[in-house]
Amino acid sequence: MFAFQGPFGRLAGYSAAVGLLALSLQAPAASTPPHAHTITYDHYSLSIDGKPTYLWSGSFHYWRLPSPDLWADVLQKMKAAGFNAVEIYFDWGYHSPKRGVYDFAGIRDVDRLLDMARDAGIYVIARPGPYINAETDAGGFPGWLVTTAGKPRSTAPDYTAAYREWMTQIDRILARHQFTDGRGTVLLYQVENELYDDSADSRRYMQDIEDKAHADGITVPLIGNHNDNFFTGVGAVDMPGYDSYPADFDCTRPERWNGVYDFASERKRLTHSPLFFPEFQGGAFDVWGGPGYEACRKLTGPDFERVFYESNIAAGSTMQNFYMTYGGINWGWLSSPGVYTSYDYGAPITANRILTNKYDQQKLIGYMTHAVAPLARTDAVATSVPDNPRLRVNARVNPEDGTRFYILRHADAADTSNDTTHLRVTLGKTGDTTIPLQAGTAIRINGRDSKMLLANYRFGRQDLAYSTSELMTQLRMGDRDVALLYGRHDEDGETVLRYSTEPTTRVIDGNVTAHWDAATHMLRLNYRHDGLARVTIGQGETSLLLLIGDNETAKHFWQLDTSTGPVLVRGPYLARTATGEGEQLALTGDTDKAGDIEVFAGPGIHGFTWNGAPVTAKVTASSSLQGHIDGPQPVSLPSLTAWRISEAAPEIAPTFDDSGWTATDRTTTPNPYWNHELPILDSDDYDFHHGNVWYRGHFTATGKETAILLAANTGVHLGNHGIFTAWLNGHFLGNNPSGAQQFPIDPSWLKTGGDNIVSVLVDNTGHLQEEHSGSFREPRGLIAATFAGAPTGIRWKIQGNVGGENLPDPVRGPFNAGGLYGERMGWQLPGFADERWATTTLPRATDKPGVDWYRTRFHLDIPAGQDVPIALRIHDIAPHHYRAIIFINGWQMGRYISDVGPQTDFELPAGLLNPHGDNTVAIASWSTAQDGGLGEVSLVMQGNYRSALDPKPVAAPDYQQVTKAQKASLKPGATN
Repeated sequence: MFAFQGPFGRLAGYSAAVGLLALSLQAPAASTPPHAHTITYDHYSLSIDGKPTYLWSGSFHYWRLPSPDLWADVLQKMKAAGFNAVEIYFDWGYHSPKRGVYDFAGIRDVDRLLDMARDAGIYVIARPGPYINAETDAGGFPGWLVTTAGKPRSTAPDYTAAYREWMTQIDRILARHQFTDGRGTVLLYQVENELYDDSADSRRYMQDIEDKAHADGITVPLIGNHNDNFFTGVGAVDMPGYDSYPADFDCTRPERWNGVYDFASERKRLTHSPLFFPEFQGGAFDVWGGPGYEACRKLTGPDFERVFYESNIAAGSTMQNFYMTYGGINWGWLSSPGVYTSYDYGAPITANRILTNKYDQQKLIGYMTHAVAPLARTDAVATSVPDNPRLRVNARVNPEDGTRFYILRHADAADTSNDTTHLRVTLGKTGDTTIPLQAGTAIRINGRDSKMLLANYRFGRQDLAYSTSELMTQLRMGDRDVALLYGRHDEDGETVLRYSTEPTTRVIDGNVTAHWDAATHMLRLNYRHDGLARVTIGQGETSLLLLIGDNETAKHFWQLDTSTGPVLVRGPYLARTATGEGEQLALTGDTDKAGDIEVFAGPGIHGFTWNGAPVTAKVTASSSLQGHIDGPQPVSLPSLTAWRISEAAPEIAPTFDDSGWTATDRTTTPNPYWNHELPILDSDDYDFHHGNVWYRGHFTATGKETAILLAANTGVHLGNHGIFTAWLNGHFLGNNPSGAQQFPIDPSWLKTGGDNIVSVLVDNTGHLQEEHSGSFREPRGLIAATFAGAPTGIRWKIQGNVGGENLPDPVRGPFNAGGLYGERMGWQLPGFADERWATTTLPRATDKPGVDWYRTRFHLDIPAGQDVPIALRIHDIAPHHYRAIIFINGWQMGRYISDVGPQTDFELPAGLLNPHGDNTVAIASWSTAQDGGLGEVSLVMQGNYRSALDPKPVAAPDYQQVTKAQKASLKPGATN
């Protein structure tokens, strides 16, 4: 067994990096020393303070949800679903717009995030990289790293100096939130990410990161997700892990299933640590032009979760993390080239924080993994095959107490037939028994289903021989045990318990028959899963309330912890927290409609409140408290009809003043990916890392120029959806995706002997992710320009986001704004005076390529105490050639491509959206051909909940504040 215990002495004498925007260096002094905790592990499981623990975890990216109060919402929803851990990537590039500059304030306040996890009662698996992948720009590397020397993810000195800078900053935060130190819930620390190269340099690199983490005070186990690498030797992690995505990522065929891989051999190989999945498929990313995330949710739906997650249990895994549980939003320019604004991922919780049927299924399994403690230590055991050969069963046993687990599914996981079977189960001294016993009944597996059945399980004061229903949870409440079983609707079920003498059995609700066998001392209950049945069983001082429901009924139960014991809540859309206050219980949660609420609690609880309001409750025959709670008030959203419009591509005109722009005159770069002619045109070399970039090329025409060949790189991955458009002296040349295109020149467009202007607007769909090759350094922007007919030279100037790496709006950060004229002028911001703009209505068509900006304002009056997820929708009857960038109150929340798709709805998170006042929408529409414009734009309500959630506005600068900072950031004499 391997143990980690803290705190131990930390290295002294470290200094902070210069140029910090915001960083909390010290945790508040505690009045008493924190209590140290232990984390140990063996080949069975992780043990926390000596207790073997099944780790049921989900991935969440705080940086894909730029509203900190909503972080708590997601964490509470995960905890309510039975997750005891959250896995979090920490995005280096999100926190560092410039070398030596680190921001951990506001939407980047990692201290606050980790405090929220502690308050929610959920452990944290920290993944600080340096590289994270995550379908995000450059895989989490900062933009400034593109133009540094040194092979990434190696021991190269320049790269080493850069990543150590990041680790110093993030580790100091993670260290003070470690579980081992008693200050927080950081339980595990991942070293690097998906580093499949097992070379000597990679091993040294891994070892260097591990040494740095320890030097920074990291005391929790170091983990990896490197599959078969770094088990032993240099760079070996404490706990290796496997990533697995068995459904792949093709959401166009959501009915297609791959086979189930049996990880039993990997389980045997891990002699010192558990079978751990740092990433097991929780959904799938979608790509530009893809089918949309509902197809991905269907691909990895509840049936997938049952079959594949329970197959992992059958292989002996006791540590599963699902990627993703909440995906979020690629707001701004966060995404890598392949994926679009939404990172919903088909996850159990949607991008707008709505619970799905996948969430329900994860809750059913998640509750069981914690309720049944013996599951954390099991061995595979031989068992009889089902009497139906189309089905297969895996059995596991806890070697200490004999609890048995039978995981039953089709032998071919993709089989959609409906089958029944009987099972031979081992019942301790009773020996093998074929179940179910009731004549005319069988265990049913309909299609792609899986069931995990228990036998020889002792809980509280009860002795469960077996059940053909699945256990969701069991609790001890005072002198009574409560157990919740469930099964598919209208299927037969059988549960058998052992007692020394015949107990008293009372059926409160439902059609349940009881049979006592004095010879075997077994009480057999037979029933059909339909609604909720309730049975009380008593013998002496032992009593049991058995709740038996179908799946639909079971998903409405919520288990919450209090200082005096657990409680069970039935009915609401979500139960968040429970606090005991004498004889009263204070509950918080959400409702999507009015309805009954039922509370099962200890004998000392005689009443409860819901979101602060007393609930009139009566005592039921089940000794529970039942009352009524209200649903949300109706909400209507305003129509977006009054729009203002302005043309916004003055860079096209030959008379535009670009004297303040940066000349592309560099002839050297540390970036080995620039292998084109000089001078260097790569936008990253001029500190413009995100968003669209303008180029203006000056040349003296000879009159012999017949065409111009332009080559650009906009980011090519999983489809080529970047684009650039070009003009010569104001005349539209055309457009092209990434690559080269020769555009013919009309001789009448040229000013022979005079100054001529080529204007090029280039898309940047993000930097490629890095797989140990340096590909994230692939240039962005123009890469070449030559004339046909004459060897005429061109002198280029470039303009991207104002300030480049010196941000005039650090609150919204480096990914929020690009280089469009309107962005440089602050037209996306609230407070900008657009009264002189022309008015228009939508939809609007234009045959003029270029950029137009649209702005409107609307007022919201959402009732207090309600959570109303809202999205902005763009609708085109037929595809047009334009791409729109959407801003809400200055925050860039979406990129829409009319002729590519699939995304048409763009989430507007609470906190960025003002639910009780005025809001500003600004949309930049880049018409890339003669059939552009902007489609119909509307607000859509994606849900309506009466809620305990009360997100506060995210403070951010307005037009006056940003433009003042912009002016200060410009070099003397420079313009936008």
